[in-house]
Amino acid sequence: MCDISDSAAVAEAMQRARDGLGPIEVLINNAGQAQSAPLSRTDDALWAQMLGVNLSGTFFCTRAVLPEMIAARWGRVINIASTAAQRGYPYVSAYCAAKHGVLGLTRALALEVANKGITVNAVCPGYTDTDIVADAVANIVSTTGRSVDAARAELVKGNPQGKLVTPEQVANAVLWLCRAGSDAITGQAISVSGGEVM
Repeated sequence: MCDISDSAAVAEAMQRARDGLGPIEVLINNAGQAQSAPLSRTDDALWAQMLGVNLSGTFFCTRAVLPEMIAARWGRVINIASTAAQRGYPYVSAYCAAKHGVLGLTRALALEVANKGITVNAVCPGYTDTDIVADAVANIVSTTGRSVDAARAELVKGNPQGKLVTPEQVANAVLWLCRAGSDAITGQAISVSGGEVM
């Protein structure tokens, strides 16, 4: 474990992983954090934190492993973005900006390494049954007085399937991108959102 918004800490953690497990062939950038605030109340600290964890962390982790993937002429980089990388949502402008940045990074790097045996993709989950969504529900309840069920329903209403995405559904998309046969898929934003983003 490390603070992924700290490039030196990331480099050290990656070296510990190499020492214990060998060369890094697959990188799944899954760390994320979402805090909500209207833009007018998004202070410098919140802005920096959202970009640090969600965007800079993805950059630092990827940069730390890319040379060995290039040397091996094989690798998979999978960035867990969000539907917030594909569209906007109110009250989470810093988070949306960071996740849009992750998608831009994904597409640019995919082109840089397209002929080096490395694929780079983004998986973009909709509202997923995780701690981040539990925190969002709690925030809705505390600020609006709605019930937990009403708050969850508010988040789910954008999903045509009418339910939260499960972590397993996201993991299955990631696993597919790691398997043989997915090597022509690169630079993509794969929405796992029940049809919310098409």
